[in-house]
Amino acid sequence: MESSFISTLVLLCILLVSHGASALPANKTALKQVVIINKKGPYLGVVVPNPFELGPLMVPGVFKPSVHIPFVDLGGRRFHIGRVADRKVIVVMTGLSMLNAGITTQQLLDFFAITGIVHYGIAGSTNSSLHVGDVTIPKFWSHTGLWNWQRFGQGPNDPLSLEVNGDFTRKLGFLHFGDNNVPEGSATNLLNNVWYQPEEIFPVTGTPEVRQHAFLVQVDPHFYGLSHQLKCDALQDLPLQSCINSTSCLSSKPKIVFDLHGASANVFLDNAAYRSFLSTKFSISLVDMESAAVALVSLQNEVPFIAIRSMSDLAGGSVHSNEAIVFGGLAAQNAVDVVVKFIKLLPK
Repeated sequence: MESSFISTLVLLCILLVSHGASALPANKTALKQVVIINKKGPYLGVVVPNPFELGPLMVPGVFKPSVHIPFVDLGGRRFHIGRVADRKVIVVMTGLSMLNAGITTQQLLDFFAITGIVHYGIAGSTNSSLHVGDVTIPKFWSHTGLWNWQRFGQGPNDPLSLEVNGDFTRKLGFLHFGDNNVPEGSATNLLNNVWYQPEEIFPVTGTPEVRQHAFLVQVDPHFYGLSHQLKCDALQDLPLQSCINSTSCLSSKPKIVFDLHGASANVFLDNAAYRSFLSTKFSISLVDMESAAVALVSLQNEVPFIAIRSMSDLAGGSVHSNEAIVFGGLAAQNAVDVVVKFIKLLPK
């Protein structure tokens, strides 16, 4: 960590003296602030998707901003400097989507002395045992938005498909749209098939421009093992919210769930058929639009990572309208409560 901090310091100094402000991702004042901030580090990075998920963390008594430099703006993002549970943190909001999440996480790691990343937010449940309000700490994450969409008439044994996807994707299976025609077998579906592909990563300790494939990304084993302490005491010390008011309550008491497989893509999922496909083919229990991007960037940079996601809806699995409309705020609060509890487990 010391060598990483020194490298960052040297890089920032070179940027300051060698380039004009127009060539930099931030102005010189912000870069000087980064140097000062890193001298007081290192920090835990907390990465949050959207404003309504960020809000519950930033309230007084939960987040304590630094009295020296409470925030710094870099590349269109605001990095909040302070403490949560008396641990030094840098909190940043990414915005919606895999692209925003990946860019923001890389910015966080490029500019600041970060020892690990905690990511949190809401998600949709694709597992019948997961209910709205439940908080999940998955063990694995996958990006299920990197597709090879075949032209009509091609199938599993098409030479081009085999060349592009390889045997690895063959083992994962594919989505044949015709399987979902209503009524079943009624007509040929011109949408044909979608094959799933693994993501390409370029680890910082690897050979530049030599890619590796990653579909199943595991969270940091130490973080994950530490999080299991929440299984024993979180519900006694910190009951999760069940009601938004006296008349709107969940049908079951929220719980913390481990040992799951989460997935992310640039898709807001509110469709029962696709929900079932992800659950059946990949054993995926929850879906969102950012976590896998944060996981992949953390993997490439060899930085410890964990994600905590609370269920806001059933991703199209219910007969009524999407539950997030009513319970999104409650789910966000439950996620924050567990995140704070987890951060307390980390050494100061």
